[in-house]
Amino acid sequence: MNPSNSGTLPVLGARIYYEVRGEGPFLLLIGGGNSDAAVFKRLAAALAPDHRVVTYDPRGNSRSVLEGPPVDQRVEEHADDAYRLIEHLAAPDEPVRVFGSCSGGLIALELTIRHPERIRLTVAHEPPVLSILPDAARHLALLDDVCRTYREEGMAPALVKLQALHGGRPAPALPEVHDNTDFFLTHLVRPFTRFVPDLAALEAVADTVVWAGGHASRGDLVHRPVLLLAGRLGREPELFPGGHVGYARYPVDFAERLTEVLTAAPGTAGGPRGTAGGGL
Repeated sequence: MNPSNSGTLPVLGARIYYEVRGEGPFLLLIGGGNSDAAVFKRLAAALAPDHRVVTYDPRGNSRSVLEGPPVDQRVEEHADDAYRLIEHLAAPDEPVRVFGSCSGGLIALELTIRHPERIRLTVAHEPPVLSILPDAARHLALLDDVCRTYREEGMAPALVKLQALHGGRPAPALPEVHDNTDFFLTHLVRPFTRFVPDLAALEAVADTVVWAGGHASRGDLVHRPVLLLAGRLGREPELFPGGHVGYARYPVDFAERLTEVLTAAPGTAGGPRGTAGGGL
């Protein structure tokens, strides 16, 4: 399904490209890493019969061009971009639901902490909050080495080292309008993986956050922060089809599971929480 509406929103230091599909409750999808709106095209199409789905290119990726030279990225600034999109596209009192994966999950969490009055529910899918892990120093050193390897040896050996986040497997090829890997490795990996949301503020919005991860990525490093954060807040993570990027590989099954989780969340009609989905 092609977007029913698309455009570009000027924000501080960038212009954010976005797409809108479908009708119904407002649902913002936030991609991670070097992804742009294209990564959610099939998922958004599967969700569009029952939701108004907004996707976008994060600042610095593809069509969301920066004003001025590229700099290291800040989660807080990306969260402000997401909020500006919501204010631009949603009605003033319209409930907003958010799904964010990987670094998009970090953005979604910061967005929810900053604007609890605006966000009805957030699904945080494997946000890489590596700094809270007991062996964080080792993992952050690995990512420093990934970035150093990219600068000194090139992209291919750097991406091989990055496989440690995903159980030693290569990251799956994902659709992109443009290749954003250089920007990702140069300006996003280090600052985003060192970001830790305000845990006290997160506890205050705990009832509006669903912790989520991939059924097939449960043994991977990228899944561990979800387990720790959910446990601290007395929650059980929801499991989704596939692995870290199951939404791209199994969009229809993922859309069904996401709709189930959105429906079953506190304050909405639905069944029990904490069930595993997909089995993929």
